[in-house]
Amino acid sequence: MNVTASAVSLTVDDVAASRDFFITHFGYAQTMAADGFASLSRDDAAVDLVLLQRGIPVLPAEQRDQRASGLIVAFVVTGIEEQERRLRAEGVTLTMPLREEPWGERLFQVTDPNGVVVQLVEWAAPAGA
Repeated sequence: MNVTASAVSLTVDDVAASRDFFITHFGYAQTMAADGFASLSRDDAAVDLVLLQRGIPVLPAEQRDQRASGLIVAFVVTGIEEQERRLRAEGVTLTMPLREEPWGERLFQVTDPNGVVVQLVEWAAPAGA
């Protein structure tokens, strides 16, 4: 198997709201779109995002009414404090404040208008390392 790209498909109630959130605050660009569908990508290592309208008939019947939940879209970044300040300045509410775990993970979370949790992570040397 040769994987040439990766994408996460998220079923949401309002495709435009999530699309605009990821474009505005995370530097994504829309690469394809149709009624109830948007495909987003970046020029770096970030995973591509596919946004599907809940109830869209292209999904199998058992998946149509599901929403993106119980998952976290995580981006490993550098300069996490700068990213936190930038998002706050842009009016994004942090749904989990910046914290550092004992194993060296520094992270915070925001949530898009459809409830998609986005986590920014920066790795630091754990205390005592």
